Amino acid sequence: MLALASHRKSRTRGGVRTNSPAVGLTTAALASVTLLSTQSANAAPAEPRPSVEEVQKKVDDLYRQAGGATQQYNKAKEATEKQKRTVGRVLDEVAKRADKLNEARRTLGGFASAQYREGGLGQTAALLFADSPQAYFEQTQMMDRLADRQRGVLADYQAQQAAAAKERAQAAKSLESLTASQAALRTSKENVQKKLGAARALLSRLTAEEQERLAALERKKEEEARRKAEARAKEEARAKAEAERLREQQQAAEPPSAGTDTGTDTSPGTSTGTGTDTGSGTSGGGYATKAAKVLAFARAQIGKPYVWGASGPSSYDCSGLTQAAWREAGVQLPRTTWEQVEVGTRVSTGDLLPGDLVFFYDDISHVGIYIGDGMMIHAPKPGANVREESIYYMPIYGSVRPA
Repeated sequence: MLALASHRKSRTRGGVRTNSPAVGLTTAALASVTLLSTQSANAAPAEPRPSVEEVQKKVDDLYRQAGGATQQYNKAKEATEKQKRTVGRVLDEVAKRADKLNEARRTLGGFASAQYREGGLGQTAALLFADSPQAYFEQTQMMDRLADRQRGVLADYQAQQAAAAKERAQAAKSLESLTASQAALRTSKENVQKKLGAARALLSRLTAEEQERLAALERKKEEEARRKAEARAKEEARAKAEAERLREQQQAAEPPSAGTDTGTDTSPGTSTGTGTDTGSGTSGGGYATKAAKVLAFARAQIGKPYVWGASGPSSYDCSGLTQAAWREAGVQLPRTTWEQVEVGTRVSTGDLLPGDLVFFYDDISHVGIYIGDGMMIHAPKPGANVREESIYYMPIYGSVRPA
């Protein structure tokens, strides 16, 4: 036993102890280095910081998407308001019907109470107790009339019951539609806020230098759009001058009739010229008159803030401004850009007149009011005010003459 114990002791001294603190620490360190190396090798590379140009493109796209979501919000809000009016009207009918039903119920209750108090006589008993056969027949006739009235009241009560049930069903359906419209309104609102929040987050991460570069890019974009508008203005001026020259040549070539002053050639039908002033020839000058009211109203709103979902008088979104402006001319436009583009007559960009509506982007999410010379008045986007701007600042979808 002693030799065996001595043998175990010598092995312990001569060997390396596996539970040595130094060896355990070294092993853990090696394992950690290996693990970190493996994680570093497998980790995805850090996402590169977007360039200012990429931020500008992304922000512009988010604002455009927010514009589309705003139109969806406007549509849902309009549907909600309509459903509220419908529900209110139906509930009013239900209340009136309930009053009629209660009145019929009270009348029937009176009949029942009278019969209970007075009891009922059979025809034989009535004849026996009558003072005379004549009195019996008079009493019978009166009871028949009373029975007819009771039957009429009962029939009216049943009709009121059926109508009340129908109106309650309609009220339930209207309330269901209202609930759906309110849900769509909340979803649209959240969508708008999400898009605008994403745009703000992108802009907030820019450094001061990047913000200045972004502003420079914006100025460059505006300048390019302005140059296009100026070229359009010169083209319109040349066309107008050429039309006036041709009109004067025509007047000079036509000898005046006997006893007729030459000024009679300036009738509305002969003075329209090019697309820049044909408003006087549209419905006998009616369109030009309406457009003047529209533009006067729109110019008075310049400087007021863009607020999505707003339709005045202190703030506007794009379609809210166009709707309010044309209302001044007696024309009721729908609320959304998607509906406004379907109103009136489609016109090409080259034939635009002041007052026409110009729509932008493939999703028709923005609209402005043409004022001539390639310019428009519009409510641009969050953070901006109603202003004049070139119609070439955004991709044009199409144009409409509302009246």
